[in-house]
Amino acid sequence: MEIRIAREEDIPALIEFNQAMALETEHKTLDHNVLTAGVTAVFSDQAKGFYVVTEAFGVVAAGLMVTTEWSDWRNGWFWWIQSVYVRPEHRGGGLYGRMYEFVKSKASQAGNVCGFRLYVEKDNERAQRVYEKLGMEKTYYLMYEEEN
Repeated sequence: MEIRIAREEDIPALIEFNQAMALETEHKTLDHNVLTAGVTAVFSDQAKGFYVVTEAFGVVAAGLMVTTEWSDWRNGWFWWIQSVYVRPEHRGGGLYGRMYEFVKSKASQAGNVCGFRLYVEKDNERAQRVYEKLGMEKTYYLMYEEEN
């Protein structure tokens, strides 16, 4: 099993993961063309973030994306973990925890990361337990959004 920064040849798996996650967690079907452009854009512009994948026996088994947010209060970067997906047949084996440790190691190397954030579906209690087990805590913030 190898945890690594995603490469362009991983794009089809990342698109598949995003489609599956949206359907599984929010019962949404994402527009394939928009999603493909969105995933691909990360590989052509480092400012957008990066993907991390876990490869097992030549198959991409899990993935996540990291984006950044500047904190003036902390004079450092928060790394947001997004688009987390583990193939159902690989769940329960600690893949997310290993990917999270990989991300934390990369952040330590960067030297200017003040913390990690993510958002999770309110009803996804299994994921919430995983995040809490790894040391993450619920915040006092609610999230608001307006889509165009």
